[in-house]
Formats: sequence, structure tokens, C-alpha cells
Amino acid sequence: MNAIGGTKPGLEPNIRPTSSLVRHTLREAGGGRNRENLVERSWQIIAEGSKSFAVASMLFDLTTREQVWMLYAWCRRCDDLIDGQELGGALDRQAGIAERVKVLRVLTRAALNHQPTAEVAFDAYGQVASETGLTLEDAEEVIAGFDLDEQDWRPRSEDDMMRYCYYVAGAVGLMMGIVMGVEREDTETLDQAVDLGISFQLANIARDILEDDAAGRCYLPLEWLVEEDIEPGQHTKPHHRQELADMAARLIDLMEVHQAHARHGIAKLKFRQRWAIMAAMRIYGEIGYKVREAGTQAWNGRIHTSTWEKLRHVFGAFRDALDNCPPPDLPPGERWTRAKLKH
Repeated sequence: MNAIGGTKPGLEPNIRPTSSLVRHTLREAGGGRNRENLVERSWQIIAEGSKSFAVASMLFDLTTREQVWMLYAWCRRCDDLIDGQELGGALDRQAGIAERVKVLRVLTRAALNHQPTAEVAFDAYGQVASETGLTLEDAEEVIAGFDLDEQDWRPRSEDDMMRYCYYVAGAVGLMMGIVMGVEREDTETLDQAVDLGISFQLANIARDILEDDAAGRCYLPLEWLVEEDIEPGQHTKPHHRQELADMAARLIDLMEVHQAHARHGIAKLKFRQRWAIMAAMRIYGEIGYKVREAGTQAWNGRIHTSTWEKLRHVFGAFRDALDNCPPPDLPPGERWTRAKLKH
């Protein structure tokens, strides 16, 4: 495997015509930063940027936990650079995304080549890639989702929306699977890791419809809007709140389908990994269920899970991880597989 794929850092020649000397530049995973510092800074990022996933991540074994934090730090920083946010604040209007996407690619490539980037999150990605075998191709799957935002893209069909979910979240699920030790040849389990990422994104889309609209985005398929007889650009208006609730319910129905398939992949993980991932699935799923249950009132305030609810899901996930019995019957509805979404 080449340096981008995560080989151990070493000396690579950087030859310059200086008298009789040949200079060598030392390249190290993590951009030369101390690993403990990268882990600590990555924890700070996840603790501030995603309280839900921060709680679940504490359930991993130590090695997986630290590697997940470093991967999350990169994902969070990429989102923030594209959205003009700081640790998940308010979205800005999406000017200049093309240049931001270029920055992501340059920094990610440098990190994977063991070069310092002056960005903790990107150095962290270089570190976790060197330890787990994450590659530039893995990162590019996620960055492809940002390319769609750069193109001011809107989904016309359900297929378009689900493909977007794959790139921005399903691909992250795949990387999480790699970090947890799933072999690349185990395509079934990796596909189920993708299912989990997609389910998270569907819950996010349902919750954030008004917030996305304020930033000039809409991830609801145009075909759905036409079916609901909604005028272009008017889906968040108060007189369409029932139609919006109906579409949000469709999103959560899709979330449930992908969650059910993900459960079969989670069952193959080690106990601590199962516990952590089940907790995350329960917490994010709760957000989706709250949106569906709230109906037309779902966007009166930002839906979230309380500390008590998170703890309840942690204990529930412990029981689920011990039982390790994925549902034998899958819910009705189409599953959007990785093969279909990448065709």
C-alpha cells in the first residue's frame, strides 16, 4: 500500500541542488504532531460539535475511541469549512464553496502524504489513516458530496436524494467500519455500515429542513414537492406545514429501513463497538422519531435529545449489545444499496 493508503511514515527524499548535499525531509503521520495532542484536540471538537455522538463514542474500547474521534474531527472540520460554520453553528449563504472544496482536497491529500497541514483535524485524519488503512479514495467519497453543494445541486428524485445521503454520510459509515476493523473484502458488513450513515443523514434532513432553506438549500426531492403540489421555493411556508410533515414522515420511514439493515452489520462487531454504535443509532433515531411524531409542530424549535434521553439510550444499547439479536423481519420499503447509489 502506498503512502496515501496509510503505510508507516518514513524518510522520502526531497532532492535539491545544494553544493554536494542531498537534503531529506522527514514526513510523519499526523503532520508530525504528538498523537496524544491530536486525540485530545479531536475529543474537544467532537464534544463541542456533536454532543450526541460524543456520548456514544465514550463506549468504544480505547483504541477505537481515539481513532473514531480523529476521523470525526476531519468530518466536522470539512462540514464547517464548506458551511462557513464553527463546530456546527448557523449555516451561511453558500458563496465560494468551489474554493473551499479545493482547500479540502489539498489539505486531505497533504495529510495522507504525512505532511503538516496547520489544521489539527486534517493532521488527525492523516494519523488515523496511517493506523487503519483509510485512503484518499475513501475521503474523496465524502468530498464528492460537497461537490454537489458547490454545484448548487438539488435532488430531482428520491434516487438523487439517497445518492447525496450516501456521499455525505454513508461514505462516513464505511470509513467507520474500516476504523472498527471490518475488512474491505467484507462488502456485506461495509454496506450495512453505509446503511447506518444514510439513516443518520435522513434524520438530519428531516430535522433541518427550515435551517437548510435559510441557507438556500433543499434536500427534499423535487418529485416529492410536485406530488404535494407545492410551489417552487415555498415548501417552508406556514400554509404547507402539513405537506412538510408528510414528507418528513417519508424520510423517517426510509431511515427505519436502513436502520434495520444496519442492525445486521452491527451484530458482527465486537461488544464495545456494538454498544457504542447501537447507542448512536438509538440517539439519532430518536431525533427522527420526534420529528415524525411532532407533525406540523416539528420545526417550531430545533429538535434534540436531552441528557437524560441520551443516558436512557446508552443503557438500552447495552442491553441490545448483550442480546445481539438483530430483527429477523425487515420493515417494508426500498433499501438503497451502495452498488445502486454509485451506479
